[in-house]
Amino acid sequence: MYIQSAHADTFARDNLPPTDCQPEFLLAGYHYPQRLNAGVELCDRLLDQGHGERIALAGNGRRRTYQELTEWTNRLAHVLVEDLGVVPGQRVLIRSANNPAMVACWLAATKAGAVVVNTMPMLRTKELCQVIDKAEISLALCDTRLLDELVECQQHSPVLKRVAGFDGTANHDAELDRLALGKPATFEAVNTAADDVALLGFTSGTTGSPKATMHFHRDLLVIADGYAKEVLQVTPEDVFVGSPPLAFTFGLGGLAIFPLRFGATAVLLEHASPPNMMDIIREYQATVVFTAPTAYRAMLSAPTRHEDLSSLRVAVSAGETLPAPIYHDWIKQTGTPILDGIGATEMLHIFISNHLNDHRPSCTGKPVTGYEARIVDDEMNDVPRGTVGKLAVRGPTGCRYLADKRQQKYVKAGWNITGDAFYQDEEGYFHFAARNDDMIVSAGYNIAGPEVEAALLAHPAVKECAVIGAPSQERGQIVEAFVVLNDGFQQDEECQQMLQDFVKQTIAPYKYPRSIRFIEALPKTSTGKVQRFRLSQEHYPSAGSPGINVNSTNINSTNTNA
Repeated sequence: MYIQSAHADTFARDNLPPTDCQPEFLLAGYHYPQRLNAGVELCDRLLDQGHGERIALAGNGRRRTYQELTEWTNRLAHVLVEDLGVVPGQRVLIRSANNPAMVACWLAATKAGAVVVNTMPMLRTKELCQVIDKAEISLALCDTRLLDELVECQQHSPVLKRVAGFDGTANHDAELDRLALGKPATFEAVNTAADDVALLGFTSGTTGSPKATMHFHRDLLVIADGYAKEVLQVTPEDVFVGSPPLAFTFGLGGLAIFPLRFGATAVLLEHASPPNMMDIIREYQATVVFTAPTAYRAMLSAPTRHEDLSSLRVAVSAGETLPAPIYHDWIKQTGTPILDGIGATEMLHIFISNHLNDHRPSCTGKPVTGYEARIVDDEMNDVPRGTVGKLAVRGPTGCRYLADKRQQKYVKAGWNITGDAFYQDEEGYFHFAARNDDMIVSAGYNIAGPEVEAALLAHPAVKECAVIGAPSQERGQIVEAFVVLNDGFQQDEECQQMLQDFVKQTIAPYKYPRSIRFIEALPKTSTGKVQRFRLSQEHYPSAGSPGINVNSTNINSTNTNA
């Protein structure tokens, strides 16, 4: 039973999945009042706790205290309500790169009771229109440097009535900024219910029509009071940096919600990319860094001093599994723990993780307090320890798709089925095997592509790699590796044979890549996640076609001996 909503626009609550299609929510240990506004809790509340003079946001050449952030967001909230006519429950899209102004707009809209949809700057008109139409968005707030696509969206999506610009730089010279100058520094936030929808997160990697995940005001606090408090042990002295876009829940949690919940500092930089992340850590004396495994590998390859990172106390890796070679290299070169974890947009953030006092390679860890996890078969029966199966999880957050029949596929018998293949060892630790759709079946053997990738990455010749299942007339599929070589190694048959032999010596020989393609770069998302599906689509566009069409640039082995 839901708490009485504060939303005048009831679209979000009207489009929640039926309760019998939602997962079971385990809220023991997470106690919040019935009326709760996450924008207040992540901003104004820090003044009550004595953090007013602490730095909340840094970026674009400025540092803003919690006092300044509170006043800034209050003035913007007045603009949203008084000048732009925002009503509680209305969906508001925000389009920007990572910068303090984007966070200020998100907090202001949340205080005004809006349902926020954060989007990445690299989305184009067609993709933005899909989001706008799905969520019925009538107002968009946009960095003035990125207005063109949204203006074009108004021609294709009549539901989008208004686009208002803000200045993502430190100049504060745009429509929203000018309107905010004359507004009061105090604002009475909408008295939203703890279970009013506050955020719509559109899933990355969505195929077909986009899926929007619905998250409550309380959910935004749960991920901080759970994962950030327990695993990261955040204090007001912490400084967070990272590269994930705030438009993704991984980035919003790690670079906004977590620091703001505990009076820490969030460094938000538009140029925060893996090659310069080491310099950013040193410049801002960062203590926590968030990014993806491929980004950590790039950081380690950057021509800089890795040992001079005395401020850093923890590195967080998510987005895809952390290969053991990167884990070992990071700790060896930096002396800092790197914690692998798994999260999902549907779950909002990380729900299984290694811990500061308990982390190991090739291991995702144990559930965060409040979450339960199982490894199950297709009938939802538990499989024996050590057996690969489907990951099922439940806890204080969970999947709620906006008006989407795919809800019934993600949620079964009260559990979230994440689409990941895992196994649990005898000690209770969870280990990633593959995405369920990344499992390669070759001649009757189940082979996890990430395991082969980890073996290849342990060889000094390999800079990056991605493994897919390539169609084979004889074996159904074979393991095919796309490899980016380090300098000094040649793309030839000798190198191919060397890598194949190395994999055979590292893991079970039947898992070795029977085909290797040397390429210059892997396709990736903006967060550094490798897009293996693009490799499959590019090289094998006809799904299920027999045989392997090897072009002249491919160095392919037909040796079938294990």
